[in-house]
Amino acid sequence: MQWLRSLLFVLQMYFVMACMAAFYAPLALYRRHWAYSGIRAYCRWVRFSASAMIGLDSEIRGKVPVGRVLICAKHQSFFDILLICSVIERPRFVMKQQLRHMPIIGLFARRIGCISIDRSKGRLAVGQMLEGTRDGEFADGQLVIYPQGTRVAPGVHLPYKVGASILYETMDMACVPAATNVGVFWPRHGIMRKPGMAIVEFLDPLPEGLPQARFRHLMERNIETASNRLMREAGFGGELPEPKV
Repeated sequence: MQWLRSLLFVLQMYFVMACMAAFYAPLALYRRHWAYSGIRAYCRWVRFSASAMIGLDSEIRGKVPVGRVLICAKHQSFFDILLICSVIERPRFVMKQQLRHMPIIGLFARRIGCISIDRSKGRLAVGQMLEGTRDGEFADGQLVIYPQGTRVAPGVHLPYKVGASILYETMDMACVPAATNVGVFWPRHGIMRKPGMAIVEFLDPLPEGLPQARFRHLMERNIETASNRLMREAGFGGELPEPKV
């Protein structure tokens, strides 16, 4: 029964995406403000419908970042993106290049200034990322990067890449780490969604100006420690890799 409810939830989620895009896309092309409004409206709808249809509630903990800031977030599924976008004012993501060409997602991603990179190019992708940060139109927004570079299932260890540390040093801005447990309920692939409480928690900011190695260590330790705590709170019974102290 939960699988059937999950299927109906997923179908309506993409149906509503298409309907909202039809309404907001012309407005977003006219004025960027509407792109942000449409994204927030859709994300809040998914949060509401997830609770109503499959028993998946969601919560934002910590102080929501505002102004010019770098957000380094744990990424476990599509749902953590939606939770973040439901509350921050001017989101902008570092994302894989393929998403830029997807219907609906690509249009809104371009309108809010997301930075697309070709992950297959290795170090050249870092240059693409830095080039994208030079667009002054989006200087006052919140730049979100996933330091591990992709979705990571609960219990899986994946090294943190250098991109977030380079952005932090180059852009000279504070960083807000963000932890999550959404992968316990909403997997990377498949239809099944589980009931429970999905959480994104914004952690204490790391100030600008830290040495790159120190920043990278603190960012990874804080994100992984908090995410492990949230996953255990959610009832995840598997083994979780412990971060370096």
